[in-house]
Amino acid sequence: MNQVRKLIDSFNYAFEGILYALKTQRNMKIHFLIAIGVLILSLFFDLTRAEVLLLFSTISLVIITEMINTSIETTIDLITDQYHVFAKIAKNVAAGAVLIAALNAIVVAYLIFFHRMNPATLMVLDRVRQAPIHVTFIALLLVVLVVIFVKVQIDRGTPLKGGMPSGHAAVAASLFTAITFVSENILVGTLALLMALLVFQSRIEGKIHSPFEVIVGAGLGLMITVIIFQIFS
Repeated sequence: MNQVRKLIDSFNYAFEGILYALKTQRNMKIHFLIAIGVLILSLFFDLTRAEVLLLFSTISLVIITEMINTSIETTIDLITDQYHVFAKIAKNVAAGAVLIAALNAIVVAYLIFFHRMNPATLMVLDRVRQAPIHVTFIALLLVVLVVIFVKVQIDRGTPLKGGMPSGHAAVAASLFTAITFVSENILVGTLALLMALLVFQSRIEGKIHSPFEVIVGAGLGLMITVIIFQIFS
């Protein structure tokens, strides 16, 4: 049990780092907003699995380098508050890494989206619906990003530990909705709903979230996923 608690704590520490970077770094907020926008845009195109993988990897690379840059800057500021040429070099090199990752993201976006940017791309809506796995994963990722962003604005809790809204409830509701849309089977949808309700109940019974936080999280996950699937159905 202690090992499980340590594992959960390690995840919470990691999310605290993400939230700190998102709250304190203007560029990190920009990266998050652009990532959400690009993921939404990707739903309008018939991307291959390789392109989706490249898109996720590129977004992750930009966010990771920005967090490493933040970590380096914070460490240097902890060591000294005076000008030093080596401190300047360290910060510039870290900032350069972010710039390279951002330029790489621009190139990837150009290669993936540019040749598809024409009026005929509206017809890909039908083809996107025929590849629900892409819609499902993008919807789920959007739910996670929105939950993190909302928690940063409200400044309460982490995605795995309390706060408004409940991240577990949002993800559970999103998965229930996606499973129902993809399976188009009442029995499968009902079983998915029962699993989601168990998640809701466990968050309340464990006193990790209030009923209102769970309701808001569930509503957020449900709403985002339903909107995405309704648009592309």
